[in-house]
Amino acid sequence: MTTHELHTRHERLFEQNRFVYPVLSRRSGGISVGVNLNPDKICNFDCIYCQVDRTRQGETRFVEMDALLAELEATLQLVASGEIYETAKFHATPPHLRRLNDIAFSGDGEPTTYRNFDELMSICAELKRRLGLEQVKMVLITNASMFHREHVQRGLAILDANQGEIWGKLDAGTEPYFKLVDRTPIPFRRILYNLILAAKARPIVIQSLFMRIHGEPPTREELEAYCDRLNEITAAGGQISLVQVYTVARQPAESFVAPLADAEVDAIATLVRERTGLETVSYYGVG
Repeated sequence: MTTHELHTRHERLFEQNRFVYPVLSRRSGGISVGVNLNPDKICNFDCIYCQVDRTRQGETRFVEMDALLAELEATLQLVASGEIYETAKFHATPPHLRRLNDIAFSGDGEPTTYRNFDELMSICAELKRRLGLEQVKMVLITNASMFHREHVQRGLAILDANQGEIWGKLDAGTEPYFKLVDRTPIPFRRILYNLILAAKARPIVIQSLFMRIHGEPPTREELEAYCDRLNEITAAGGQISLVQVYTVARQPAESFVAPLADAEVDAIATLVRERTGLETVSYYGVG
């Protein structure tokens, strides 16, 4: 199996797990242990590029805390010990990627919609400490739609105290393109406000997926508006530590969505650097 094939195998189940899934992450440069807080597959976004199959009901509808924590502890120990590389799925992992990088809260929906989000962040941080894995990051992969809620803000503060990182989605520069790509009733302004709110409290990572829609890449005008939104965040006092520009790498929800070529991804990253001065990295698609 090639490294690319390993990168594109992001199954939600690992052996018998229902909530925790280790993956070889191209953006973390190692093993990321995912925690799925939305096993019911319900999300407040309906992104056209999402790889979650929402036509089929999830095997589990609710998060079972005890089971989740047991799976997380066992999986972290499996990765930290190196035993995971003896399994068929991870046997071909290249030596330089054989490292436990993070616990990533993502899954089949928006993790911050989980009603006990702050409690779970606290419990997972304590588990990490108990296992002697204090330096392992806790990464929240999020659309930022719930950051204005108090219990979510408490959870973000717990992340801050435990090697946490926020990777906030920003896929557009204008409201019409945002609605086209992310298909949500939540206003674009709410997402921008929440990103600013979070970035004023700590540095955040912006993750942005661009693609071909009906054969067409995003327009120059849309990309420039996107850069303007990044500048709006920093002008308001927000801190952006990194911008991740990437494209489709797995089967998307809609057949009219296709990945950009590597050169197109790089051109967007270059534009972002030139227009914002922010550190920017490129991640490519399936070719």
